[in-house]
Amino acid sequence: MSWQDCDGPECDDGQGPIARTIRPHRKDLGGFSVSRVLPAVSQRAVGPFVFFDEMGPADFGPGEGIEVRPHPHIGLATLTYLFDGEILHRDSLGYEQAIQPGAVNLMTAGRGIVHSERTDPALKASGQRLHGIQSWMALPDELAETDPAFVHVPADRIPVIEEPGARVTLVAGEAFGKRSPVETASPTLYLDIALEAGATIGLPKATERAVYAVGRDVRWNGAPIAAGTMAVLQPGAGLLSAPDGGRVILIGGDSVGPRRLWW
Repeated sequence: MSWQDCDGPECDDGQGPIARTIRPHRKDLGGFSVSRVLPAVSQRAVGPFVFFDEMGPADFGPGEGIEVRPHPHIGLATLTYLFDGEILHRDSLGYEQAIQPGAVNLMTAGRGIVHSERTDPALKASGQRLHGIQSWMALPDELAETDPAFVHVPADRIPVIEEPGARVTLVAGEAFGKRSPVETASPTLYLDIALEAGATIGLPKATERAVYAVGRDVRWNGAPIAAGTMAVLQPGAGLLSAPDGGRVILIGGDSVGPRRLWW
């Protein structure tokens, strides 16, 4: 791995087992704010992941919800994974799909797709708590203009691995002798790891890896990772630990090369 020198306020060059720590910034998506971790000024991607947003946790009262209106994507794949709540996806291919906790929505934009993300009217009437992760993965050059596609994988098809003091949900990739049914365009690793207080776990290898601490501080080989921050890991083995318990998202995989973003 090669990392540029950190030159932005959201980054800290790491020492020891952590190459870099990235602090998110708030981004308004139209009445709904997210914590955007990637891209950072000096860390444009981790493996194929070029965007990483934590949505919430947010509590919507009756009559409130999200209204992300129809907008286009090209050259990437969007993966939505929720901890709490529900989002209604609609797209220009004709798919309408509610995503709920533990399930995966994978939308491949390829040469172009338009989609919206909203709160279902029935759910909006009662209100809800919404919390989850949305990430974008760049497509390899040879697939950048592929036909758009949409896949929904329900929670009961996503492998769950029970380790001592840890519960690992294998969102994408291969780990702990299991393989996720979520098919990605390039080698990708995506784990949701819940740790009991004092538990430790080794992490699977990947060309590039980063962990995002959800809600509580955790540690990697003894180095602290504050809640709500991402730590880009140095190569090599190590142990993830959570003195007070915690939840971590691990992302990684092979880089697909530099990408440029236009708004």
